[in-house]
Amino acid sequence: MPKKIITAFIFLLFTLSALAQQPADKDALQKQREQLKKEITETEKILEATRKTAKVNVGQLTLINRKMDLQGKVIDNINGEIKNLDNNIYLSQLQINKMRRILDTLKQEYAKSMVYAYKNRSNYDFLNFIFSANNFNDAIKRIAYLKSYRSYREMQADNILSTQAMLEDRIAILSGTKKKKNIVLGEHDKELTQLEKQQQEKATIVNKLKSRQKELIAQVNAKRKQDAKLRNAITAMIQREIAIARAEAAKKEKARLAELKKNKTEPIAKVEENKNETKTIKTITVAPRSSNSVLVSSEADIELNASFERNKGLLPWPVNGYVISHFGANQLPGGIDYNNPGVTIGAKIGEPVKAVFNGEVTLVSYIEDKQAVFIKHGKYFTVYSNLGSSDVQRGDQVKTGQVIGKAGINDEGQGEVDFILMKESDNVNPESWLKR
Repeated sequence: MPKKIITAFIFLLFTLSALAQQPADKDALQKQREQLKKEITETEKILEATRKTAKVNVGQLTLINRKMDLQGKVIDNINGEIKNLDNNIYLSQLQINKMRRILDTLKQEYAKSMVYAYKNRSNYDFLNFIFSANNFNDAIKRIAYLKSYRSYREMQADNILSTQAMLEDRIAILSGTKKKKNIVLGEHDKELTQLEKQQQEKATIVNKLKSRQKELIAQVNAKRKQDAKLRNAITAMIQREIAIARAEAAKKEKARLAELKKNKTEPIAKVEENKNETKTIKTITVAPRSSNSVLVSSEADIELNASFERNKGLLPWPVNGYVISHFGANQLPGGIDYNNPGVTIGAKIGEPVKAVFNGEVTLVSYIEDKQAVFIKHGKYFTVYSNLGSSDVQRGDQVKTGQVIGKAGINDEGQGEVDFILMKESDNVNPESWLKR
C-alpha cells in the first residue's frame, strides 16, 4: 500500500480517538446539568413558600439571585455541550474529506492495476512471462509474483469497499450530530427565556423592596442593635473563658513550681567504705505541649483545636436552608448597608439547628426574645443565634451534628438562624469553614 495511504489511515485513527472522548464529556455535562436543574427546582419550592408571606422580603431576593446563578450555570453547561458538538462536527467533516481523498486514491490505484491486467490478459503473455525465466527457481518466483499481484488487486477492492462503508457511516454520524446540535440549541433558547423571566421577577422584587425602604431601614437598625447585644454577650463570654483558663493555668503552674522546688534536691545518705558522701538526684520536669492561646492548654484542648482547624472547609452547615445575608458587607435595595458579623441562613421555622463540630457549651443566653448557644472548640467559638428554643445548657459536651436548638422567626415571618465563628476575639468568615 502506498505510503500516503498509510499516513491517511493513521490520521483517521487519531481523529477517531479524539471523537471517542466526546461521549464521556457529554455524559459529564448531562449529569451536571441534571444536578443544577434539581437545585433550581428545590430553590423554586423554597421561593414559592416565601411568596405566601404577606410582604416581599430580602429572603426572596436572595433566593431569586440564587436561582438566576444556577440558571446561568445551566446555560454555561449547554454552551459547553454545543462547543463539544461543534468540535465533533469539525472532526467528522475532516474525516469525511480525508476518507473521500483516500477513496479517490484507492480507486485510481485500482483502475491502474485493472488497465495493466487488461493489457496483459492473454494466456500467451502469462505463459511467456513464466517460460522466459532464466531458470526453474526464477520461474517459481514469477508464479508467486503473479499470485501476489492478484491478491493485491483483491485487497484493493476490499479496501475500496471498507473505506466506502466507513465514509457512509461517518456521514450518518455527522448528520446525527447536526440534528443533536439543533436540539441543544433549542434547549439553550428555552433556558435563556427562563433566565429572562427570572430577571423580570428580580426587578419586581427589587422595586417592591425599594418602596418599603423606611421599613427595611428600621429592620436593619433593629438587626444592628441585636448584633451589638450579641457581640457584647460574645465578648463577655470569651473574656470569662480566658479568665477561667488563666486562673487554671496559674493554678497548674503554681503546683508545678511547688513540685519542682520539692524535688529539686533530695539528699540521700549513702555510706561507702572509707567515704561519707551526700549525693543529689536531679528531677527533669517535662512541660506539656504548649499553645499560642491561653484557651488551649490541656492535651485535649490542643487536639480539639487542631482537629477543628484540619476540618476547615468541611464543617457541616448548622441548619438546612439558604443564605440570606453573607459575612461582611451587604447592600440591600435602596442602598441600605449592613455589615454581617456572621452568615444569616434562611430556614423553616422550627428546623433543627446542629453543632458544626465537637465542643463544650459555654453559654446559653437570650438576645431579646431569641436564644443563642455558644460552643467552644479550642480557641474557636461558634455562635448559633435567633433560635426559637435550645436543647442544651452550659457545660454540656456536644458532638458534630448534635441538635442544639430550633430555628426561630424573623421580622418578616420567615425562619432564620445567625451563625457566627470567632477565633478568640476575632470574627472569622464562617462560610470559608463550611462545606460547599
